Amino acid sequence: MRLPQSRFSRVSLPFALLGGGALLLPLSVQADALQQQLDDLQDFQVIAHRGASGYAPEQTLPALELAHEMGVDYLELDIQMTADGELVAFHDETLGRATDGEGEGEGEGELKNFTLEELKALDAGSWFNQASPEYADDAFAGERILTLGEVIERFGTNARYYLETKSPERYPGIEEALVEELEAHGLIEAGAAVIQSFSQPSLLEVQALNDEVPLVQLVWYYPKEDGEERLVEWTGVTPGPSEIEDADFEAIRDYAVGIGTNLTYEDELQVIDAAFVEQAQANDLLVHVYTINEADDMQLLLDWGVDGIFTDFPDRLNALVE
Repeated sequence: MRLPQSRFSRVSLPFALLGGGALLLPLSVQADALQQQLDDLQDFQVIAHRGASGYAPEQTLPALELAHEMGVDYLELDIQMTADGELVAFHDETLGRATDGEGEGEGEGELKNFTLEELKALDAGSWFNQASPEYADDAFAGERILTLGEVIERFGTNARYYLETKSPERYPGIEEALVEELEAHGLIEAGAAVIQSFSQPSLLEVQALNDEVPLVQLVWYYPKEDGEERLVEWTGVTPGPSEIEDADFEAIRDYAVGIGTNLTYEDELQVIDAAFVEQAQANDLLVHVYTINEADDMQLLLDWGVDGIFTDFPDRLNALVE
């Protein structure tokens, strides 16, 4: 896959301009950086799922720093929006599992109803010590929810970021806010960001805002009814794997560079196979698989030739690909 040259031929200035006339990277440097990212994506990618979240509280600084130290290709983060419009790295729609805030049920303790100041008052680390006692550390207590800006300020362009617009239907304007944040830090032109989503409309909105950032369409395959062999996709963006055709992959390729898929449903039912991977790749789509933590599953996917794996334990994956 090659970066479309027409995207740059429309600009005759030697430098690209940010709003207000601020100079960014020279266009030739931008083109090289973006092309380098696309070239690098052709190689296998180790994607740290919420950081090294098997060893430290997900999406907190310890998890991200550990993943970065492990030399991962991408730091993966779920992006949501606070009541006062700030972008934060947090997975659940509610606060009860991964903080000391209350509420895990529908409508209870929903992140979108809290301001950043209120979220910053929560302990986002102590829960991990109870959930994963084998990796517990007293230092995790008191870790805070991070804004996307804080993550970027910590790692800059020394890292690449794999960002999900999480439940974007709950956060009108999240795409614009995310693109603006990435542009303000120069991450898109530096070839340092990928945006993923289960929502096709969200990805199309990102593309309309900035068509240079690589996009990945997430899918989740599952049996629609218990005990049923036929699989469906959660949002209907494709048919089930047994019914998928080249045209379905081609439709995704119109806006995305890759597809991110589950390997199993409820850790028991395998939902894709080597033929699925081969067909997607034959239609010029990268295949990234989530979330794989056991070495045997990692090796299976490596044998199938997938292009990347999301994992909570990047060191385990590194040991197989180094």
